[in-house]
Amino acid sequence: MTPPDLDRKSALFLDFDGTLVEIAATPEQVVVPPGLPDLLLQLYRQLGGALAIVSGRPMAQTDLLLRPFSASGAGEHGVSLRYDDGTLEEMPVGIAVPQSWRATLESAAEHWPGVRVEEKPHGVTVHFRLAPERGNEVWRLARALVAPDHPWFRLLPAREAVEISLRSVSKGRAVERLMAHHPFHGRRPIFVGDDTTDEDLFKSMPESALSIRVGISATHAHYNMRSSAEVIDFLHSLADTR
Repeated sequence: MTPPDLDRKSALFLDFDGTLVEIAATPEQVVVPPGLPDLLLQLYRQLGGALAIVSGRPMAQTDLLLRPFSASGAGEHGVSLRYDDGTLEEMPVGIAVPQSWRATLESAAEHWPGVRVEEKPHGVTVHFRLAPERGNEVWRLARALVAPDHPWFRLLPAREAVEISLRSVSKGRAVERLMAHHPFHGRRPIFVGDDTTDEDLFKSMPESALSIRVGISATHAHYNMRSSAEVIDFLHSLADTR
């Protein structure tokens, strides 16, 4: 694709897993490309701070993986938000997946080798990437816990995983809230993501926005990239550092 001009009228929103880093066997095994934090810092300065990491991971994890880089961002699909001035917004600790559900998932995973339960402060994700034959069973259990019309929680499909998340949050709402504040307000948003939750965001973005889907699949995005390596090349072209 031909990269757009990146100027003070643009705002860059980036997913993490599958976008900035390749999907790994487990969330702890992701490998951050050498030089990525420095590249993000250069783009952050180039954009006057209008760069945010918008991820399904807790924000503390992306901060740790990308250190020393730190900027605006959203964690757990918008459960937590950090603005450019450092202000933090987060759902109260008590608004979280019930402990009984977590225990049920952990107990089932003990009998499903390769299935892993990823605990988050407010949600929980069950990964079956290492045991794809268990995918249907994982989904049946998740659906038994979370009814389609549950008032507080919903199921989010992910790549070889299913997540129980708060119904009141989404990446789209997170981006909208960030766009209402300096330095994002009034700019053209550019969003790069790879997952179903990103696809929902693509559909809700304003006409002026630019969206890029990572991976080979049907998409509402304007452009498609094959891998996170291609995303890194794209970011280098934006930063003019090659």
